[in-house]
Amino acid sequence: MTTYPSIADAAAALRAGEVTSVDLVEEALANADRLDGELGVFIRRFPEDARAAAQQADAELAAGQDRGPLHGIPLGVKDIIATVEAPATAQSLVLDPGWSTPEGDAPVVARLRAAGGIVVGKTSTYEYAIGFPDPEKPFPIPRNPWNVEHSPGGSSSGTGAGLPAGMFLGGLGTDTGGSIRIPAAYDGITGLKATFGRVPKSGCVPLAYTLDHIGPMTRSARDCALMLGVLAGHDVTDPYSSQRPVDDYAAALTGDLTGLRIGIDSLERTGDVADPGLPGVIAEARAVLVAAGAEVVDVQLPLYEELVTAQLITMAAEAATYHMPDLLTRWHDYGRGARAFIGGGVAYSATDYVQAQRVRRVGQQAVAQLFTRVDLVVTPTSSTGAFALADTKPTRMFEVMRGLHTQYWNSVGNPSLSVPWGFTATGLPLGMQITGRPFDEATVLRAGDAYQQRTDWHLRQSPLVQTVAA
Repeated sequence: MTTYPSIADAAAALRAGEVTSVDLVEEALANADRLDGELGVFIRRFPEDARAAAQQADAELAAGQDRGPLHGIPLGVKDIIATVEAPATAQSLVLDPGWSTPEGDAPVVARLRAAGGIVVGKTSTYEYAIGFPDPEKPFPIPRNPWNVEHSPGGSSSGTGAGLPAGMFLGGLGTDTGGSIRIPAAYDGITGLKATFGRVPKSGCVPLAYTLDHIGPMTRSARDCALMLGVLAGHDVTDPYSSQRPVDDYAAALTGDLTGLRIGIDSLERTGDVADPGLPGVIAEARAVLVAAGAEVVDVQLPLYEELVTAQLITMAAEAATYHMPDLLTRWHDYGRGARAFIGGGVAYSATDYVQAQRVRRVGQQAVAQLFTRVDLVVTPTSSTGAFALADTKPTRMFEVMRGLHTQYWNSVGNPSLSVPWGFTATGLPLGMQITGRPFDEATVLRAGDAYQQRTDWHLRQSPLVQTVAA
């Protein structure tokens, strides 16, 4: 485990002269040397580039040039996002290696660098951010730091697994149906899917045009706020990018929830398999939120099954549209998981797709009505802990997804944060999902931070990391 478990802690230590950026990067690289072979976090590492950037960051701070809280901080970038160091692979044999070369740094990566962030490597993903890793393809199989026989969740698997292992202090993931929040829940970290359009997604290999998000993955809600303050904002290269002004997310973290009304939906009615300890976890979280000043009430998410179904149809149809030429000519170059899902998208008709968009619009209106009665909604991110890698068969993909509660919020686009809130009976992390009104990330992050100021789930260390540290 890294000496400084959060960006905020490391940033304070840098400015107090207790540590240097070179120290932070060297520790991150050493942790990767020790654990990456077991966890499969990286597709590609950039140790020499990172060392040079750390030296520059230290020199700038010494000269009085402070780029902000990400200055000198080691970061990981999911390998479907373009960077100058190496081509993005999307963990696929199909993607043209030259795709990302003219892209250079994606806008989000350029913003992180301008803020002083240091990219230490590209992190592993599910192929094209969908399906399960295929052991027959020449890419790492990412594993969960809490139990290496289990998945770290997808598709932002490497970023999710690398954070608790101290391989970087923050990272980028993408989220089309939960691919930031699922690894956050499974790996005991914090991850934010902001409002659709809040963060530009150009320079990223698409999965589904109207559902994709890029967002921060960190140890804490405070760190997510620091990263979002850099990532958010309009970019002309993304036609979906919002021109709405960016809030001061860090300033919103008061630690106090007085005046907020929070609705909790345990989603028990969906009939999904749930960990037996989940009701107790929810009850404890409710008590913490009340102690922080919030009024907590029970709610039911409207049109839950309909909006989840609409998300799945939209994702599959838009993915199949993007991949159709390669599906016709390079079917076997895709891994089994990716081709099972993407190929299935051709079964949906234009009528199915249009109807899914109508459902999404009706759902947005129903959710907006719910948010006239509450300020935030809390649900489980997943009703269970991480699934075993032995279960990652294409034919079981939808069965595994039934325990997840993330797709709903991609359908309607609201900002949604996953924070750790306990463990299963077998010691795997569980995540709480906090969702707010469109473009109200500040309140979502405020609630996550207030919860984390009163709990320590986000600071717990996995047995694997504890053993290495000892």
